[in-house]
Amino acid sequence: MIFNLKSNKNKKSKLTAKILATAALPVIIAACGSSSSATTTSAAGSTATTAAKVPLVVYSAQGYDSAMTTAFQKATGITTTLVDDSTGPLLTRVQAEASNPKWGVLWVDGDEAFAALDQQGYLLKNWEPKVNWTSAAKLVIPKDGSYIPTGLTMAGTLVYSTKTVQSPPTSWNALLSPQWKGAVGMNDPAVSGPTFPFVAGMMNYLGGVTQGESYYTKLKNNGLQVFQTNGDTLHALGTGQIKLALIQSSAGIGAGIKDPTIKTAFLAPSTLLPGVIGIDGKASAAEIAEAKQFVKFVLSPAGQKVQLSGDPSGDSLYWPVLQGVNPESAVPPLSGIKYQVVNPYKWGPQENTINGWFTSNIVN
Repeated sequence: MIFNLKSNKNKKSKLTAKILATAALPVIIAACGSSSSATTTSAAGSTATTAAKVPLVVYSAQGYDSAMTTAFQKATGITTTLVDDSTGPLLTRVQAEASNPKWGVLWVDGDEAFAALDQQGYLLKNWEPKVNWTSAAKLVIPKDGSYIPTGLTMAGTLVYSTKTVQSPPTSWNALLSPQWKGAVGMNDPAVSGPTFPFVAGMMNYLGGVTQGESYYTKLKNNGLQVFQTNGDTLHALGTGQIKLALIQSSAGIGAGIKDPTIKTAFLAPSTLLPGVIGIDGKASAAEIAEAKQFVKFVLSPAGQKVQLSGDPSGDSLYWPVLQGVNPESAVPPLSGIKYQVVNPYKWGPQENTINGWFTSNIVN
């Protein structure tokens, strides 16, 4: 049985909770680790010969998460509860549940938030699946094994329509020119997961927080418009409210699939944006074992097939993190893009402060 509670996914409070039940025969899930024994100890201290199956709760902002959790449950028999929302509300929920976490897996874009959660002791450490990573993926794997990359996109790419823009700007500084006054739009970093990495990336590129604040202030003074999510910003582009959208690459490329006049450009440097999974370090041994199995499934051939097809005009338009897996044809070669990798452990702890400044000085 599948129970669906849906709201408009283009709104800030979009929420889909799906409890995926199955009639499959029971499957024994052994706890992963250095020991080959299936013996586990419960929180109450009792010992069992097998890890009891418990529902795996997945908090996710990925467009293909429903397809993935459905496929995972079908393959493993593990009952999986999906809570789908925008990244900002999900992170707020994780923080609110600090003393009593309800999640087993968190899956959103941007490793800054995971670095901050890692430093606060939320995440399982020292575990990484044995796979063949691409060279780009290796750039975003944390040394302490506290989270796992699942795909790569770019934050803050330039999206425009050739109907209204024949000669798009070719640098970040060009966005400040009178030619683009009132014509630029972007997402709110307090709501949109891909947007804080974009803001942090600009601050990193320009030399620091102060320089970044100066740039965004100038952009606001030039008429910057701020919307909540990729969908909202693309809608403003489509209706002519703006001419240039600064959004995640997958959203821009997906819009171009639907409307060939929509183009995506990568101003230098673009900021590499990993999709990331973290496992709740306070979860039961049984749920941690299932969470590890979920990660392995996502990175398996079957899982990558789902990830590359589950949201064909959106989040599926990513660069894979595994050798031998190719992106969809609409995604340009990563080798042709000049990009930077920011240090999430530097910028992640500053996210709330920077987002607060952005809300007070740019959004309001």
